[in-house]
Amino acid sequence: MQQKNQDAETWTLLLVGDVMLGRLVNDILKVEPPAYPWGNTLPLLRGADARICNLECAIADRGTPWSATPKVFHFRSDAKNVAVLNAAHFDAVSLANNHVLDFNNEGLFDMLHHLECAGIHYAGAGATLKEAAAPAIWEVQGRKLGLIACTDNEPNWAASAVHSGVWYVPIQVQDERAHQLFEVVQRTKAEVAYLIVSIHWGPNWGCAPPPEHRPFAHALIDHGADLVFGHSGHIVRGIEMYQNKPIIYCAGDFIDDYAVDEVERNDRSFLFLIELQGTTLSHLFLYPTMIDHFQARCARKHERRMIVLGMQRRCAQLQTATRWNEEDERLEVDIG
Repeated sequence: MQQKNQDAETWTLLLVGDVMLGRLVNDILKVEPPAYPWGNTLPLLRGADARICNLECAIADRGTPWSATPKVFHFRSDAKNVAVLNAAHFDAVSLANNHVLDFNNEGLFDMLHHLECAGIHYAGAGATLKEAAAPAIWEVQGRKLGLIACTDNEPNWAASAVHSGVWYVPIQVQDERAHQLFEVVQRTKAEVAYLIVSIHWGPNWGCAPPPEHRPFAHALIDHGADLVFGHSGHIVRGIEMYQNKPIIYCAGDFIDDYAVDEVERNDRSFLFLIELQGTTLSHLFLYPTMIDHFQARCARKHERRMIVLGMQRRCAQLQTATRWNEEDERLEVDIG
């Protein structure tokens, strides 16, 4: 009877897209407290039972900028800024992206040390391919959660049996490396109650997912993923429901110091709140956000309309119905 009650218990998982704490964000954190980048989204973050983001920088005091291949931007945040993640109670971060090795192996290993000391789980990068492909597993309310992270960015950073790096996987269902990913998904799902697969994929711009993303995301769910958490693009893409499980094709930018494209509006995003009854999805809520003065904040009334209408159009193109809840100031996704 106790097991049945636990299985029916409601809990929440909150996701945000790219969190970049380097450059001007790092500068402002020299004078502002660790909670500053989260702005007034902090109560929503802290109110969830589990939180995950894509960490789009190295948090380290060591390392020299990557120069082995051409790279324009190098993102690093002081090691003390791991406290920014702790301030919002982040459980885990994805490290499979195109900035985690911006300060070479020394920066990567320094960051892994600081994340471990801070009690933050991570997936997607490591000293070898085995480490980069290892899932992060932790417990939330007595249930095991799993996070797997990979990327199709920066093939030069692909981890191997003898080299550190990211878990690089081309987004091609028939590729041998994709099959290895599917096998890890299937194996990990047998160990955990709820499995998130985080993918840093696709182009920086464009509001529709590339054609190859949809069959790849479907294959991940077919092999055991409960949620596909996509990011990398600077703008939010639509959500698809497949087998009653959500695919967030791109969560967009959540915190950064980037110049704003006035057409594509990379300063707009959402907090994605997944509510579950046991391991069954019961609700998916999207809270519109803005990046303002190097911090996230809840979108104001005059801003929400354009953010929400854009997302509703993108979801509709994926046959996903949504409705705006004015009272709670959130977009609600029809989960079917």
